[in-house]
Amino acid sequence: MNQDISITVIDREGKSHELIAPTDMAMNLMEVCKAYELPVEGTCGGMAMCASCQCYLVSDHDLPEKSDDEEAMLSEAFYVKENSRLGCQIHMSKALEGLTVELAPE
Repeated sequence: MNQDISITVIDREGKSHELIAPTDMAMNLMEVCKAYELPVEGTCGGMAMCASCQCYLVSDHDLPEKSDDEEAMLSEAFYVKENSRLGCQIHMSKALEGLTVELAPE
């Protein structure tokens, strides 16, 4: 049974990248972007402590509520918008098929 989904990541130059993301490996969006060598640092290793994986939700997907740690980190980050999320806090699941995000400026 295929556990992969298709997602789109728009890089900082506005180019769209169609990615295949596994849903059976407990990966988050930051890790998927890094696997495709997109410019996402993930300096803190996915602990919601650096905001270097900040992105903007473009598609109309219902994501889980932001954790207190994610809210706190975004409150200190630059270029935050209403649709800002930390990629390390978006875990790949079948429900995210067709997800589209845009990487926030560095």
